[in-house]
Amino acid sequence: MAEDRSFIELLRDQIQHGLTAAQQYLAAAVYFDTQRLPELAAQTYARSAQSRGHAMRMVQYLLDRDVSVTIGGLDEVRSEFDSPRAAIAFLLDRERTATGQISGLAAAARTAHDYLGEQFVQWFLKEQVADVAEMSTLLTVLDRQQNLFDVEEFIRRELTGKVPVDNTAPKMAGAGQV
Repeated sequence: MAEDRSFIELLRDQIQHGLTAAQQYLAAAVYFDTQRLPELAAQTYARSAQSRGHAMRMVQYLLDRDVSVTIGGLDEVRSEFDSPRAAIAFLLDRERTATGQISGLAAAARTAHDYLGEQFVQWFLKEQVADVAEMSTLLTVLDRQQNLFDVEEFIRRELTGKVPVDNTAPKMAGAGQV
């Protein structure tokens, strides 16, 4: 239970969850590529990189706080899906789970009066709202459209290249000095 574990322990776990999410999005992207759905594949390849980046931001935070970091194994990654809709529904569920994990991090930091940790987690909470919204939109579009080519066109028109640069993002480990 989150309240029984320290913020640092939960953050270490979240690094593993983030790296697993990166691999999960990678597996989904490969699935979409095999289905010849290049826009869905591109979206999930980008999300893989984003998830890895989130984990590396957490690594950098621990390094900056002079706390030991261990990179361990990954949780199970699913690579087969019954349909593109099933893949997106699965990824949406994973994002909702991640939102709960990040919320648990925020609660643990607040309970421990770790105001630096609480402020650090705020950026990730904002990201989770956007991530869940985008995956929900994709699922809605998949449910509404009978033709996957229309879904691909929607992604190309509405989602591709619309990510603004966020200068408030925490520094990422391995990204050099900013």
